[in-house]
Amino acid sequence: MVILWILLAGVAAAGLAVLLIAYGCYRVAFFAPGRKAPSGDVIETPQGEIYEAYRDRMVEWIKEARAMPHEEVWITSFDGLKLYGRFYEYAPGAPVELMFHGYRGTGERDLCGGAQRCFLLGRSALIVDQRCSGKSEGHTITFGIREHRDCLSWVEFLRKRIGPEVKIILTGISMGASTVLMAGGSALPENVIGILADCGYSSPRDIIKKVIRQLGLPAELGYPFVKLGARLYGHFDLEECSPEEMVKHCTVPVLFFHGESDDYVPCHMSRINYEACPAKKLLVTIPGAGHGLSYLMGREAYLKAAREFFGPNASAKSVEQQAWIDGRI
Repeated sequence: MVILWILLAGVAAAGLAVLLIAYGCYRVAFFAPGRKAPSGDVIETPQGEIYEAYRDRMVEWIKEARAMPHEEVWITSFDGLKLYGRFYEYAPGAPVELMFHGYRGTGERDLCGGAQRCFLLGRSALIVDQRCSGKSEGHTITFGIREHRDCLSWVEFLRKRIGPEVKIILTGISMGASTVLMAGGSALPENVIGILADCGYSSPRDIIKKVIRQLGLPAELGYPFVKLGARLYGHFDLEECSPEEMVKHCTVPVLFFHGESDDYVPCHMSRINYEACPAKKLLVTIPGAGHGLSYLMGREAYLKAAREFFGPNASAKSVEQQAWIDGRI
């Protein structure tokens, strides 16, 4: 009997240890404790040495975007969260890029320069704060699992707000790119004319294992605890869907960008997504560009591809904006 109690105590202790490790993984990977967008004159830019040479330009872009006419908009997610976005109208009825930022970022930080780029291409921009970020509600980041359903809700918002005929391009960077690729495998309305995916990962599993290895830990041992943490404490299945699998069902054109020197989301992950996509597609890689720096380091190639790939219906002409554009190109 004593041996039995010892065995039961050992099993209980092991079970408790598993639960504690899984909870720790959830807190590190998925929990977002009410992250807020900077207020007042505070400007947040991506951290890291690779961004230092471009920080002044990022700050300039953010200041410009804050000064540009825009409207704050809100929707309610499928699970009841209040989600926030900023709408920059190029011209009434112009095509819209619906833009999603990366992991633990904000729309303003990760997509700085996004509204200006859209205007250069004759498009409006709706830049959203994903769930758990900026002004949007939520406490669990799901690596695109729930976020891609939010993307579909934003599409419906634009169709109701502007009209069912408005042309929409789903655009994302990093986790945002993977989010729009997952949305692309869903049933999309006909007015969604394409996807622009900049440095997205091939699956939540692959990027999380890659980070575990970077930490010097065995990925095959550590990943099950992360997956369990997502299930028990985030209440979602980390392998429910992935960009690589969802993009196999995509029917709209997909334009991929990736920096060839990306150490965070390796360039080969975009190649995996590209190969899986059966629709019209183009992959543009930028030599020497790190994570999220393709536009900054390869502006001409980026603009050329973004202008030409989706065809003439993806741009509008605005006399009011032409002088501004002429001064930017």
